[in-house]
Amino acid sequence: MGGPSPRIGLNLKVAQKQILTPGLVQMVSVLALNKLELREMINQEMVSNPVLEEVPEDVPSLEEVAKKTEAEKPATPSAEHSTHNGDHQDSFEEIDFGSFFDDYLDPGYKSPAAEVIEKPSFENFLSQPTSLADHLEWQLSLSVCQDEVREAGHSIIGNLNEDGYVTATLEEIAQSGNHQLEHVQEVLALIQEFDPLGIAARDVRECLLIQLRAVAPDNTLAQQIVSDHLKQLQNKQYREVARALDRPVKAVERCVELIRKLDPRPGQRYNSAQARLIEPDVAFVRTGEGYQVVLNEDGLPQLRLSHHYRRMLEGGGTTREVRNYVKERFTSAIQLIKNIEQRKQTIIRVCEAIIRRQKEFLDKGIDYLRPMMIKEVAEEVGVHPSTVSRAVANKYAHTPQGVYELRYFFSEAVQGPAGGVTSLINLKRLVKRMIEEENPVHPLTDEQITHRLRDLGYCVTRRTVAKYREDMRIPSTHQRRVKA
Repeated sequence: MGGPSPRIGLNLKVAQKQILTPGLVQMVSVLALNKLELREMINQEMVSNPVLEEVPEDVPSLEEVAKKTEAEKPATPSAEHSTHNGDHQDSFEEIDFGSFFDDYLDPGYKSPAAEVIEKPSFENFLSQPTSLADHLEWQLSLSVCQDEVREAGHSIIGNLNEDGYVTATLEEIAQSGNHQLEHVQEVLALIQEFDPLGIAARDVRECLLIQLRAVAPDNTLAQQIVSDHLKQLQNKQYREVARALDRPVKAVERCVELIRKLDPRPGQRYNSAQARLIEPDVAFVRTGEGYQVVLNEDGLPQLRLSHHYRRMLEGGGTTREVRNYVKERFTSAIQLIKNIEQRKQTIIRVCEAIIRRQKEFLDKGIDYLRPMMIKEVAEEVGVHPSTVSRAVANKYAHTPQGVYELRYFFSEAVQGPAGGVTSLINLKRLVKRMIEEENPVHPLTDEQITHRLRDLGYCVTRRTVAKYREDMRIPSTHQRRVKA
């Protein structure tokens, strides 16, 4: 998953004075969380980081504070936001937070995009979890590749264990699935770009390297440590690693801190067999002739940075050890708040692209669902396709047509009647409807369904119909037959 950092596509501006690369790892994981998971994560972070505080409900918003401050602003810059001259330097000078720190230090920060709008009722409901295989098959179905390569992809996905590792050699997969080895190799590289990061690796080393190339493509030292010194890393032999690479121990330790934040078992996130509690993450709200994306932030703690700890740094009487600890906690807190805001903006931009393409569905219903590829939305939003997959994974939208999983809106195009195209989802619904309306004593065969679809103008094969039926977990003709 090599290439320059923009492939991650979340446009995070990394500070020049602090290496915030571990924050990029967090950014990837935060984006994949749904609302309930995010709330749990924020609560855990508040427990572990004393610099983070929840804003009380009665605290005014940032905009209100800004207006009041502007009205009372003195002629000279305030001490808090000015650059100190002379021998007393700002304690935060070493951390290049830019204007971001000032924004989030104010009480009650709210995104500039926040508006007062009538929200729908976000009700909880139970949903069957998406399996790892389902999540990967969905991404594969919406990837641009040859049919032979896609078929090899199905075999690779079928050979992943619970942790997300390939359990057979590529030669064995090629032989057992009657694929060409080059097709297996090609699709493996494709799947390794999917969400979750690190999937379809053949060992821990490859799993970590896939993640590093995505979140820290310029950190060649971290990649070299994982590639050549993983055993020493596991044994915490950092001095030996530094000596072998002729690099300072501190540089190796910084890389170790980054590597620790990677996930060596990326498939585990999709291993839950129980139904999960779901709360819609967004709403597509009708406004005049169009729709607006409203993020569901009900019950999410609104975070701010502690003034108490800032005063601790600016005042005297604290030891260097304490000051360094507080600085590190501030860096971590700001990175988290940045990543939460970045998650919000990415989800909103992806949802706005969905609305632009699926307005007819929102207006008229499921029969008007249009084909839509991940790659198209990724190009429009300006992110990597895996970022779109992550942004919609396990998230639900409240729409005028009901509550739908966001990934439901993505579907490949199939040739429809009169030379037009229709979404694969609607074609599968048509197959399902035919089976529901069949005579149970003489159920339709896949061949008969194929002929009916061809009569309607759909160019499909019997094998394709059988696959659609299996995807929808519909039994075979023999299993559906009821004795008269």
